[in-house]
Amino acid sequence: IEAVIDFSFIHDLVAPLYCPDNGRPALDPALMFKALFIGYLFGVRSERRLVEEISVNVAYRWFLRLKLTDDVFDASTLSQNRRRRFNGTDVAQVIFDRIVEQAVSHGLVDGTVLYTDSTHLKANANKGKYDLAVIAKSPSDYWDDLDEAIDEDRAAHGKKPMKVKERQPAEKETKVSRTDPEAGYMVRDGKPKGFFYLDHRTVDGRLGIITDTFATPANVHDSIVYLSRLDRQRERFAFDVKAVGLDAGYATAGIARGLEERDIIGVTGYRNPTPPKPGMMRKKAFVYEPPADGYRCPNGQLLTYANTDRSGYRHYTSDPAICRSCPLLASCTTNAKSIRTITRHVWQDARERTDANRLTPWGKAIYKRRKETVERSFADAKELHGHRYARFRSLARVAFQCLMAATAQNIKKIANALAPKPQRALA
Repeated sequence: IEAVIDFSFIHDLVAPLYCPDNGRPALDPALMFKALFIGYLFGVRSERRLVEEISVNVAYRWFLRLKLTDDVFDASTLSQNRRRRFNGTDVAQVIFDRIVEQAVSHGLVDGTVLYTDSTHLKANANKGKYDLAVIAKSPSDYWDDLDEAIDEDRAAHGKKPMKVKERQPAEKETKVSRTDPEAGYMVRDGKPKGFFYLDHRTVDGRLGIITDTFATPANVHDSIVYLSRLDRQRERFAFDVKAVGLDAGYATAGIARGLEERDIIGVTGYRNPTPPKPGMMRKKAFVYEPPADGYRCPNGQLLTYANTDRSGYRHYTSDPAICRSCPLLASCTTNAKSIRTITRHVWQDARERTDANRLTPWGKAIYKRRKETVERSFADAKELHGHRYARFRSLARVAFQCLMAATAQNIKKIANALAPKPQRALA
């Protein structure tokens, strides 16, 4: 790491946060962050334990440029700087970005294929101590585009535009931790229940360098923040992204349409639709016919367009006079008026094209590499770098942890790729 990573930029980066002519001499900020990186590299979660390790480990002292006779700084120096001097700043984000830039300059990152996923970190909070509260869900980052698409779709079908109304996120009652109110209560199939944070991480397809990490409460869906974080990487690092590999959580019409607008090929996992009630027909039994703009039912009836709702779904309805005499009525609908309704998103065409990418040979090759890139990155973070648990409380401090852990992993990968390999002695 010492041979290939340049940490000198840290001093100038944080200089405005220090008083130049008052107080006792400050600890060198580059040394302080290098000490933090030691903790994240070796999974030392306690800063007090980290300082003890530094005081007795000669390699750590050499890395920090401390002599054997030099006193080691107190653990409170790390915690107080984080809580006071760096709190509310973007220092951790800038350090992460500068390390990514060094990887780009060495040719270790090209930004052509990116892989994104999220993992949960257990919040530092007792899951038994909570209050019930009604909170708003996170807004999607494509709502404005969706409103425009809805108006265009209604106009194309001869319908009046929707009344102008500011979108408000849906609200739901959920548990709010008394210990860490910013943690989200997670309820997902196959996941533990409790208070967690999510680390949304993007990894480059070449060597698995992490190009973005973003922390949210665990009750924020993966797809909510995806497009805005993708745009940030393209702008910040000038990536010319050609394709992205995503799991089924990102298989939404909004993301599919956003990727097509950005001329990016999306390869997403298969998302199984919500099954109907037992004994009822699935939606896939109805075939969409683009020329007629309607769905053909198994008995041959064409369900025609009715309207487009505020959520962006077209409604196609059947003729109840035909349905009442249909032998499939009992397995088709439970509607009191014998009407079957099928919905189709205004961006469903983009979703279907994105889904089709997964079935192509190159799409299969891209999706297969997810386990070698972003999934491996999370596995390393959890097993080697203490990323199973949130070390701190509050979203800002957990975001700091995610950025520092990702930076440490990148530093390690850059060093492994660039550092000269030791020559084996001949027998």
